[in-house]
Amino acid sequence: MEKIIKNGMVYDPLNNIDGEKKDICIKDGKIVDSVSDDAEVIDATGKIVMPGGVDPHTHIAGAKVNVGRMYRPEDSKKDVEACGAGGKRCGSGFSVPSTFMTGYRYAQMGYTTAMEAAMPPLLARHTHEEFHDTPILDHAAYPLFGNNWFVMEYLKDGDIDSCAAYASWLLKATKGYTLKIVNPGGTEAWGWGGNLHGVNDVTPYFDVTPAQIIKGLAEVNEKLQLPHSIHLHCNDLGHPGNYETTLASFDLPKGIKANPATGARDTVLYATHVQFHSYGGNSWRDVVSAAPEVTDYINKSDHIVFDVGQVTLDETTTMTADGPFEFDLHSLNGLKWANCDVEMETGSGVVPCIYAAKAPVSAMQWAVGMELFLLTKDAGKVCLTTDSPNAGPFTRYPRVIAWLMSNKYRNDMLDEKLHSWAHRKTSIAAIDREYSLLEIAQITRSTPAKVLGLSDTKGHLGVGADADVAIYDLNPETTDLSVDYMAIEAAFERASLLLKDGETAVKDGNVVNTSLHGRTYWVNTQVEKTLYDEVLADVEKKFKQYYSVNFQNYPVQEEYINKSAPINGVML
Repeated sequence: MEKIIKNGMVYDPLNNIDGEKKDICIKDGKIVDSVSDDAEVIDATGKIVMPGGVDPHTHIAGAKVNVGRMYRPEDSKKDVEACGAGGKRCGSGFSVPSTFMTGYRYAQMGYTTAMEAAMPPLLARHTHEEFHDTPILDHAAYPLFGNNWFVMEYLKDGDIDSCAAYASWLLKATKGYTLKIVNPGGTEAWGWGGNLHGVNDVTPYFDVTPAQIIKGLAEVNEKLQLPHSIHLHCNDLGHPGNYETTLASFDLPKGIKANPATGARDTVLYATHVQFHSYGGNSWRDVVSAAPEVTDYINKSDHIVFDVGQVTLDETTTMTADGPFEFDLHSLNGLKWANCDVEMETGSGVVPCIYAAKAPVSAMQWAVGMELFLLTKDAGKVCLTTDSPNAGPFTRYPRVIAWLMSNKYRNDMLDEKLHSWAHRKTSIAAIDREYSLLEIAQITRSTPAKVLGLSDTKGHLGVGADADVAIYDLNPETTDLSVDYMAIEAAFERASLLLKDGETAVKDGNVVNTSLHGRTYWVNTQVEKTLYDEVLADVEKKFKQYYSVNFQNYPVQEEYINKSAPINGVML
């Protein structure tokens, strides 16, 4: 179980290592100071070495993902995985790959951790079942709180303590990781045929606003000392002029302080797929990019980290707990639409989408995402995502990396492939910044690990970290990365070697160890017992009145979770 990686160029932002040639020592699944002379030697000469990739926001397991798999047979034909040596399982799916294939494709890119970003609490057991069948990856799931009836009632009354007690129970019951908020109040409004577009709109029948939900759950989050901040999908996704709602949403938790017990995390807001929330104008005729306004706010603010949701210009499958948006998309593109309401908790929609390079809106969306990446000054504030599969499949991360590292690649896209709206509606043509390999390691490794509260063991190659190590066949000393952008994409598409907990998972771009299974992270917070018991008595009473399942059958047992890793809170 001892290994040593020698001669590679190491990129490890959390330890301030920028292309330094140094040895990485591994023993018993961890990074260590030194190993014996009997250690297996891995020669990484002419290659780059990074921690395993961490995806903080993706959709890989659960009810809506399965809907996407089932009702899009045309998607399944675009990428097929044949059964292979060592028990490798068959699979299919381009934008929504099957469970086994999801693990294989992430690993091939050098990723070892991926977080399912929207779990309906009532359907948590199914989500964890799919985690069982997703090899290699460590993972967690984010339960949905922003349209939960109990949450809205507590926050309408300003009862933060009771809401915190309920949240503590729900996180344990679902084996969830953080407080996920999607279109707060708006998805509940969709149950009555409406939506909420601004933070001060009022949720029908609950008389609570998105502002109350966002700020209240941010206070709950810090009271519970959760490792990750609130994970926010703002109201008014995908509509022209929505950047004003986006900035108003960003401002709501600004005065709340991160609880010191959360460790490395010093932010109180994680905003997701901000590309879809950065549009100016009043209609699709006069829509323009508002990425400069959004990034100006982010550059000046210390309380926020975000991911982009980069459009990859593919045919894909959109899926979100923002049900009204999916109906709007279906109304625009005329493609098939699935809708689901989860009792008392959330709702969702699934719609195929074609992001064509020559389509005006798609070209603009691509450019808005690039602007967000390139205008954000500190790579410690932004994470690489495609909101997979909503803006494109996660398998396109290597292409996004190449776009970010090569201004020539972006200009070639603008000149040869994209509709003129990318020029006319955005500032992308005037931006010549190129990401360095260290910044790529930040947005794909260190920044996600830090904001998730996992930087003790994830996102770096320091002593004590999990031995999740990715080696790529890319030599910055002999390759002009600005010009040879296809070499960047090819390297990050197929890792030369991936170690997961010190064991070889991928070699020469091929998965070679199918027996590896990751751990499930979930939080186990503690609150004052008397209040907790009072809240649970109220919850159990309402279960009998409203839910179609018994209160006792609702929780996911700890024994049910494969190789689980609970993160314990402290008594408030």
